[in-house]
Amino acid sequence: MAMQVPDTLLYSTDHEWADVTGPVARVGITDYAQDALGDVVFVDLPKVGTVVAVGDTIGEVESTKSVSEIYAPLAGTITAVNDNLVSAPEAINASPYGEGWLCEITLDGDGGASALLAAAAYLELTTH
Repeated sequence: MAMQVPDTLLYSTDHEWADVTGPVARVGITDYAQDALGDVVFVDLPKVGTVVAVGDTIGEVESTKSVSEIYAPLAGTITAVNDNLVSAPEAINASPYGEGWLCEITLDGDGGASALLAAAAYLELTTH
């Protein structure tokens, strides 16, 4: 199956995606990242109210193969988390850009969005 890289999202080189809508960005891990991880069995989500800078560790995803840290692709304040992942972490595998979202960040200014990759650039990064 071809890797999904929706054109409407922005991407970090650490394999997180961001859907920026005004001052808020919904964040998750990419299809590439969930595929590399394998079956996700546990997610450690950030706490609402946490102020993050680009590159800060905001949580962990644990799979049957490994534990990977999740990094903030944008700067701002965590204003929502996807509590459904606590009981259904496999949603990250099934729907990394939908039901498997991790958190929402209310941005500081543009939050660094201008430094993120467009879909084409991210696809190039992951296929070389």
